Amino acid sequence: MELKKTLLDFMREEAYRPMDIQELVRVFEINGEEYSAFKKALRSMEKEGTIIRTQKDKFALPEKLGLVPGKLQAHARGFGFLIPDNEEEKDVFLPSSFINGAMNGDKILVRVTREDKDGKKREGEVVQIIERSNTKIIGVYEDSKNFGFVIAEDARINQDIFIARKDSKGAQHGDVVVVQITKWPDKRRSPEGEVVEVLGKKGDKGLDILTIIKKFGLPEEFPTKVLNFADNIPDEIEAKEYKRRTDLRDVKMVTIDGEDAKDLDDAVSIEKLDNGRYKLGVHIADVSHYVREKNPLDKEALLRGTSVYLIDRVIPMLPQKLSNGICSLNPNVDRLALSCFMTIDDTGKVLEHEIMESVIRTDERMTYTDVTKILKYNDEDLIKRYSNLVGDFKVMEELWDILNKKRLKRGAIDFDFEESKIILNELGKPIDIKPYDREIANKIIEEFMLVCNETVAENMYWANLPFVYRVHENPDEEKLKKFKEFVYNLGYAIKWTGEIKPRNLQDILEKVKGKKEETVISTLLLRSMMKAKYSPESTGHFGLAAQYYCHFTSPIRRYPDLQIHRIIKEHLNGKIDEDRKNMLKDLVDISAKQSSETERTAQEAEREVDDLKKAEYMLDRINEEFEGVISSVTSFGIFIELPNTIEGLVHITALDDDYYVYDEKHICLIGERTKKVYRLGEGVKVKCSKVDIPNREIFFEIIEDEYSRQEIKATKELIKKLPEVKESLKEVEEVKDLEL
Repeated sequence: MELKKTLLDFMREEAYRPMDIQELVRVFEINGEEYSAFKKALRSMEKEGTIIRTQKDKFALPEKLGLVPGKLQAHARGFGFLIPDNEEEKDVFLPSSFINGAMNGDKILVRVTREDKDGKKREGEVVQIIERSNTKIIGVYEDSKNFGFVIAEDARINQDIFIARKDSKGAQHGDVVVVQITKWPDKRRSPEGEVVEVLGKKGDKGLDILTIIKKFGLPEEFPTKVLNFADNIPDEIEAKEYKRRTDLRDVKMVTIDGEDAKDLDDAVSIEKLDNGRYKLGVHIADVSHYVREKNPLDKEALLRGTSVYLIDRVIPMLPQKLSNGICSLNPNVDRLALSCFMTIDDTGKVLEHEIMESVIRTDERMTYTDVTKILKYNDEDLIKRYSNLVGDFKVMEELWDILNKKRLKRGAIDFDFEESKIILNELGKPIDIKPYDREIANKIIEEFMLVCNETVAENMYWANLPFVYRVHENPDEEKLKKFKEFVYNLGYAIKWTGEIKPRNLQDILEKVKGKKEETVISTLLLRSMMKAKYSPESTGHFGLAAQYYCHFTSPIRRYPDLQIHRIIKEHLNGKIDEDRKNMLKDLVDISAKQSSETERTAQEAEREVDDLKKAEYMLDRINEEFEGVISSVTSFGIFIELPNTIEGLVHITALDDDYYVYDEKHICLIGERTKKVYRLGEGVKVKCSKVDIPNREIFFEIIEDEYSRQEIKATKELIKKLPEVKESLKEVEEVKDLEL
């Protein structure tokens, strides 16, 4: 890491001119023994895209040659965008003729050919493909007389892959296959490949989700070496661990999770002290006791980075032997834990805390549903069944209220979006999609985990040790400016001067709570925010309005939590010297980068599976009518969201009563002749007109909108007044008769 930094600093010097490896060797006085490591560092930097090798084999920084490194985000129509590595840089539009053989997800270097000007976006051309991301592709095999080809399932890969007859592995026409790329595409040639696996026929049970798993390169099975290692872990806790840890088996504590959860990694305890303060205990499974640094379990966990939840299946980060066994905080069994006790006053301030290695024994495995029934609905049977815990649950609710008010007061942005639960039958077909309720029990656990994560992060920050923080940068200024203009046009003023504070944005969300524009404003605000990520630097969490934050509470399913557990334990035991500190810097850097990437991949896969099942659900409901809300407006149409979170597009061509123009400033479509306006947040009645399963797209047609509702209302009012009008006309006729 130090060598790479030194090389980069040297190349950033104004006087630096591109040098080849021999010139660099002379400058840095590299001897024979050091040459191999030096060459390896240069290759690694080249692969990362931090430096570039010119056609004359000289090394330079991309930016000094006017090049921008990043990833290609391709579109089904052939064009694409460069998403720069530097998040502060704007995306670059890449016309299809300038993609030059790059494929979706590839790491590329782009020469910018036009900067932002006169409303036109930055444009560029791919000049180098640094790293290919699509070594394997999932698609449908189509047979022809002398050869075959595969059409990728991912619409963003719009080139067919040529398959020689000898490389088809017996695939039949219409089979879903996995293809290994053997020749990459260029400007004129399509990619070539060989079939390495035939998955089955389209429509086979479970094949749709399996295809998505393969597409995102998610691991399906644990390697034998990893499973064997897990199997050799004893089911009982060693005697020496009881001796050296704090024994908390007499402390009353419970786990509170969803009904389906099997990997129970957090438990809570509560005590109301005589002075009115609260003693909250958060007890997290000590996974790091079994998953030691660089053992087979650790290497596999780092590779996976996170557990992935795909409706009816989980791709776990750790084998079941650990996640559902020795590390799961099942009731009435001894478990190793890392415990954090916090003393909290009636304003929500953490006055003192203590983190310790412990042995615990949870009293009950509670569910969100049952705890909610006790607290919200006073369920007599459950109150009787858990009589020894009801008092604790009420104290937990008290503390939740205090902590929640404190967090919102300091400006934490509390997005309250509807989430949905997709119900599948035994064949994997979606039979129901319903909103997922965040009840009081869910909120209690969320709030307790938040305060624990903050407490641990602040503790480790002041310990001045390498650590993996969860950070959330300030919102994108340009997007925030547009958001400010939009809410101003709706009648909401955001007051801020200089740097935006979370409190300013939370004020807006409070003002719109319960109003028809709430979802729209929340969605727009979310789109203007940066994505949270893992980082070795503690730069704060904007959304939570927290100065220090980390992920400490889920080491069974998230690698950063596992990594920081090790660091905390080493710190508690006084084992971190200067050498270890330097080693941890590298480990923390690797963990943060890898975990951020695997988290993004997991989210994309989870979203795609949800979109697929939602599309399948609507396939059986074509021509059915629904009430919805306009959730997004674009130049090509409007998106409608139904109460169950399903979203579909009303394409602009389906708005055939007028010619509609997109008003970017006010984010709406305006009819040129009728002046009818389609804007965010308005209620509409729609009919499902079409479903495109391969592209996970749902299409609606509008039956009734705000404009027509106003017309209907006006007509109804007129009809009501008709008797009065008739009576008035009759009187006029009578007057006329008298005059005559």
